[in-house]
Amino acid sequence: MEVSKLPSLRRGWTTGACATAAVRAALTQLWGGLQLDQVQITLPKGEQPIFQIAHRDSRDGWVEIGITKDAGDDPDVTHGALIIARVSRSDSGIYFHAGEGVGTITKAGLPIAVGEAAINPVPRQMMMAQVEELANLYAQSPDLDITIIIPGGAAVALKTWNPRLGIVGGLSVLGTTGIVRPFSCAAWIASIHRGIDVACAERTEHVAGCTGATSERAVQALHALPDTAMLDMGDFAGGLMKYLGRHPVPRLTVGGGIGKMTKLAQGKRDLHSGRSQVDFQHLADVMGQPNLATANTALEAYTLVGPDLAQWVVQKSLLNCQSILKTDEIAVDCVVIDRAGLILART
Repeated sequence: MEVSKLPSLRRGWTTGACATAAVRAALTQLWGGLQLDQVQITLPKGEQPIFQIAHRDSRDGWVEIGITKDAGDDPDVTHGALIIARVSRSDSGIYFHAGEGVGTITKAGLPIAVGEAAINPVPRQMMMAQVEELANLYAQSPDLDITIIIPGGAAVALKTWNPRLGIVGGLSVLGTTGIVRPFSCAAWIASIHRGIDVACAERTEHVAGCTGATSERAVQALHALPDTAMLDMGDFAGGLMKYLGRHPVPRLTVGGGIGKMTKLAQGKRDLHSGRSQVDFQHLADVMGQPNLATANTALEAYTLVGPDLAQWVVQKSLLNCQSILKTDEIAVDCVVIDRAGLILART
C-alpha cells in the first residue's frame, strides 16, 4: 500500500493537558462564578484544543472539574479516564497534591522530588500559567491547593511502568507538548530513559532489558532481579543501550526470544517486525546450511539447526550490545529463550 493511501491516525491530548483544562474551568467558576460547558487552553506549541466538561462539584472554598481523556488513536491505558482537578485557596503559594488515583514519588532519579505528587514539570508549569492568568483577570491572589484526581487510576497504574519507577498509588500526570501522537516510539524510549535514571539514582548493580513479557520473566528468575531492575526495552534495544552507555550501571542482561535476538545478533537496533527483519540468507551462510535461506521464521531455523544457532545468536548479540554501549564499564550478558520461557542459550 502506498503511504499516501494509509489512513491518518487521530491524535489525542495528554493527561497533563486535560488536568490543565480542568484547572482553568475550575478557577473560572471559583473566582469568576462562571460554570463552563467547555474550556479552551493554549498548549506549549500554540495549539488551542477545546475540552468538554464531564464532571462538576463544589463546596465552600473549592471547585472540582473533570474532563474525560481522549488519547486519539494511541493505545494509551488512560484513554477514557476522568481527569479531575480540585482547586481551593491556600495560605501562600501553589501546591500540588495527589488525589485518588494519582501516584506519589518514592524513588530518586525522576524529575519530581521524592514525596511529591507524580505530576511532571511541564503539566505543573501549564497549570501554574493558568493560575497566573486567571488571578490577574479576576484580581485574585494566586495562592492555591491543586489536587489532581483520577478515579480508578491506582488499578490502571499497575499496567504502566510506574510501580517499577517507584511511583506508588496511582498514575502520573504526564506530557511535554499536551499532545498524544499515536504509537509514539519517543514516548516508549523516554520511559526507558526514566527507568535507567531511577536505576542510576538507586545505585542498582544489575539491570535487564527484555523484548517481551516471557523473556522478562525468564531473565528475572534467572538472576533473581527485583522489579525495579527490569527495564522495559521491548523492541528498542538501541534506545536502551545508547542511553545506558552514557549513564552506565555495572551489569546489563539483554534477553529475548529467538526471533528478535537473531535480529540483534545481525546488528539490528530496532527489533520491531515492521522495521527490521531476520536475514535468512545470512543465517544460511554463517551456519553453513543452505536450507536456512528459505526458512520462514528464526524459530523454524532453530528447529533445523538446534542449539548451535542459539549459541551463535547470543554470542553475536553480545558483540552488538557492546558496540552500541561503547563502554567497558558495563558487563553484558545475553539470554535467548523459547516461547515457553525456557532458556535456549546464554553467554
